[in-house]
Amino acid sequence: MRAFKGCFSLKQSRKRRGHEDPIILASETPCYAKKSCQNGHFDCCGNVTINEIEALYDLFKKLSSTIIDDGLLHKEEFQLALFRNGSKQNLFADRVFDLFDVKRNGVIEFGEFVRSLSIFHPNAPEVDKIIFAFRLYDLCQTGYIERNELKEMVLAVLSESDVTLSNDDVESIVDKTMLEVDLKGDGKIDQEEWKEYVAKNPSLIKNMTLLYLKELTLAFPSFIVNTEVPDWK
Repeated sequence: MRAFKGCFSLKQSRKRRGHEDPIILASETPCYAKKSCQNGHFDCCGNVTINEIEALYDLFKKLSSTIIDDGLLHKEEFQLALFRNGSKQNLFADRVFDLFDVKRNGVIEFGEFVRSLSIFHPNAPEVDKIIFAFRLYDLCQTGYIERNELKEMVLAVLSESDVTLSNDDVESIVDKTMLEVDLKGDGKIDQEEWKEYVAKNPSLIKNMTLLYLKELTLAFPSFIVNTEVPDWK
């Protein structure tokens, strides 16, 4: 079992807002806490180790202090991490931020950061990635992806790719997608229809896996922030 090297600095820092016990965080991350070893420790079975929590904490500190140094990740700091521009609006970034912000208080705390980011780990269950992707598209949080929501996401993807299409072309893409995914023909996509569609088109959740997290030489979701945190051995 790897030693809990460096865990004391994080324990001391938990007094700041939004910080949780690193041992609890290590055991609760869904992509790892599926099995345990005979000695009862999670980290010897490929689970998140205390050292990895330390590395994530150093990254979180760097991101959460770029504008307001309060130990919390604000939306502007999140935008800055993605685009080096805290004022740039992006539907995808907004949705990811909203899903990371589990408490719905307008900021991302460290515990929320770790638990949500774990879904992007290569070892995370595919079903978790599929559900998270579904929630990204479910803009109104109704439990369904409706046609207008799908169109908004298509427009957002085209915008981020600097691709310009006519409204007729966009409508054609949306109509074709709805026809293919909405198997019940009720004008909306439910989770089962989405899972079946992703099974046929696995590339749809390709961006839900960040290989960086396997080695923890980190960059926050494949974006533009680099960290000076070394690999833990």
